[in-house]
Amino acid sequence: MPDLLLELFSEEIPARMQAKAADDLRKMVTDKLVAEGLVYEGAKAFVTPRRLALTVHGIPARQPDLKEERKGPKVGAPDAAVQGFLKAAGLASLDEAKIQRDPKKGDFYIALMEKTGRPAIEVIAEILPVIVRTFPWPKQMRWGAASEKRGALTWVRPLHSIIATFGPETEDPDVVKFNVAGIEAGQATHGHRFMAPGEFSVRRFDDYVSKLEAAKVVLDRERRKDIILADAKQLAFAQGFELVEDQVLLDEVAGLVEWPVVLIGSFDEEFLSIPGEVIRATIRNNQKCFVVRDLKTGQLVNRFILTSNIEASDGGKAIVAGNERVIRARLSDAKFFYDTDLKTKLEARLPKFDNIVFHEKLGTQAERIARIERLAAEIAPLVGADVEKTKRAAKLAKADLLTEVVGEFPEVQGLMGRYYALAQGEDASVAAAIEDHYKPQGPNDRVPADPVAIAVALADKIDTLVGFWAIDEKPTGSKDPYALRRAALGVIRLILENSVRLRLIEMMIPASIQFLNLKLESEAKAKGSVAASLEGSPYFQKNLAKLLKKETQAREVDVNHDAMRYLTSLYDLSFFFADRLKAQLRDQGARHDLVDAVFALEGQDDLLMVARRVEALGKFLDTDDGKNLLAGTKRASNILAIEEKKDKRSFDGAPDAALFKSDEEKKLAGAIAEVKAETSAAVAKEDFAAAMAAMAKLRPAVDAFFDKVKVNDDDPKVRENRLRLLNEIREATRAIADFSKIQD
Repeated sequence: MPDLLLELFSEEIPARMQAKAADDLRKMVTDKLVAEGLVYEGAKAFVTPRRLALTVHGIPARQPDLKEERKGPKVGAPDAAVQGFLKAAGLASLDEAKIQRDPKKGDFYIALMEKTGRPAIEVIAEILPVIVRTFPWPKQMRWGAASEKRGALTWVRPLHSIIATFGPETEDPDVVKFNVAGIEAGQATHGHRFMAPGEFSVRRFDDYVSKLEAAKVVLDRERRKDIILADAKQLAFAQGFELVEDQVLLDEVAGLVEWPVVLIGSFDEEFLSIPGEVIRATIRNNQKCFVVRDLKTGQLVNRFILTSNIEASDGGKAIVAGNERVIRARLSDAKFFYDTDLKTKLEARLPKFDNIVFHEKLGTQAERIARIERLAAEIAPLVGADVEKTKRAAKLAKADLLTEVVGEFPEVQGLMGRYYALAQGEDASVAAAIEDHYKPQGPNDRVPADPVAIAVALADKIDTLVGFWAIDEKPTGSKDPYALRRAALGVIRLILENSVRLRLIEMMIPASIQFLNLKLESEAKAKGSVAASLEGSPYFQKNLAKLLKKETQAREVDVNHDAMRYLTSLYDLSFFFADRLKAQLRDQGARHDLVDAVFALEGQDDLLMVARRVEALGKFLDTDDGKNLLAGTKRASNILAIEEKKDKRSFDGAPDAALFKSDEEKKLAGAIAEVKAETSAAVAKEDFAAAMAAMAKLRPAVDAFFDKVKVNDDDPKVRENRLRLLNEIREATRAIADFSKIQD
């Protein structure tokens, strides 16, 4: 079967756009082929700084013939309807149509249309120009006099030539004939811009790759990356050092060269007095070079590795020298910034935050720092952190944002705060917390383990979440401009991975109080009244009511509607945490419905305990006892739901033992009483495995009850008593989770 080779050759394609462009080209072409009935066997796209290429193999030589049946109007329909049908079906008269009999709806005309498949090369010639013209570059440009015309071609950079060939491997392929903005598709391309700029002709993909290689172009991006990484490691090792690998930088550099040539350079040792992270950021950001470290100490050495796009006649000496000059100047600037920063203590920078707005509705950066400091002090005892050290760390955590180095390299914020804190004699825990309070910033980022860092990191993230929830700036769909999902996941990971015992309300209430105070102060203690009642769980209402009473009595003011919103938003925020926890536990293999089942219980906002319950519940439900007890509990819940709806009442309260008529009822009641006691004791000890083992004892009694006992007895008192017994089953299992939330 024939193969397609396509190359779009242009000026430089920005490295950041290359991967997506290759994927877009593959998808656009293959989607169009399939839509035209040309189902292919495989496709692969390639990209270099100057070309987008695609090979699609196993394409049919022509489209399949299609037969289509088009239904027309009823026999005897108005002439206008008949003529419209004939025109749409391409028929000259009704003699070319067939009549389909339908005793119920009446007879109607049918047109049998046959469409002969076209040669694939003709279809491709129609597809490709449209793809070129509609290619989704993030930024496009016009060039030349022709670009002034309406409808002129736009491209990421000027498009110079197009290769488009189609044919089987055993024969010379045909050129796919089409024209885009005066550029005729053909078989010619160019090699490396400097080392082999001449034009040459290609036939099929294998020929294309080998001729490009001879013309100093490595087409495959992954192969370029492999070459760079292997040569860089070898160069570093040859001098007794080790490459500091950087996957993001490697991806970028591979997009800057067509013929990678790896070289090593050096800089003055005096610059090693700068923190290694600053050296790396300077060399990486400005010159796209890798840094090197000592094999034994792990410290950076005065070497760097660069990737050239040319084999220089002098072995790269001039290229290395040029990079050394630039890096020397950049490191000199970085050293000046660092030395200058050391002259001013972190605390002395804080007054400037009074004039920096964090968010127009959430106050200044200074106000935010004060909130984080107060909240961190509340959290510190809960995580075993020293309160004074925690307050100090929270106070200084953001100060390095105003330093010269962080201004130049924002990615080292926090880290530089640690360096400056240690330099001015701060406690090691305080310095570590300044660096780590941003963490974790992603699913693979390190989680702080020091209690002071945990307290400050939690305070920072919770202040952000509560604040943006209070002003109703929540994530919507794929939009999350303030990274609130990441903040919530950070809170969850801090708690779970450090086995921290914290309840969400205990953390969120103090944060919300601060926004309440801010609101009251900003309105100059304006008085109002609370007309709406709080919605949500009774547990949440009770806590808010206590909090509200305490706060309003202390201030001798009423809380108005807007201020109340700061508190009621916490209920919605708790659901957001539940969703993030579900996602986190699901990534670890847990079922999302089990998280729902545990969160449904009143007061279940201790994330660590939720995770442990979910884990124990999952293991229990994987056993036969667990599966059968779940089935029995759901059966009891379903019967209760039906009867409660019918009677318009619930069946709370203990069943009357005097009304038991069978041994199965007595045994079930006894089993429930025993299980309740054992489960409560196990849950109190937070031994959820033991609680599940106790719960398993219900299974035989529940099975026997449903096997032998008729719930809806003719005697109304017996019926009600048995329904109360079913409610006891439901209540007994709720010591662990709401089994009604669990999917079968």
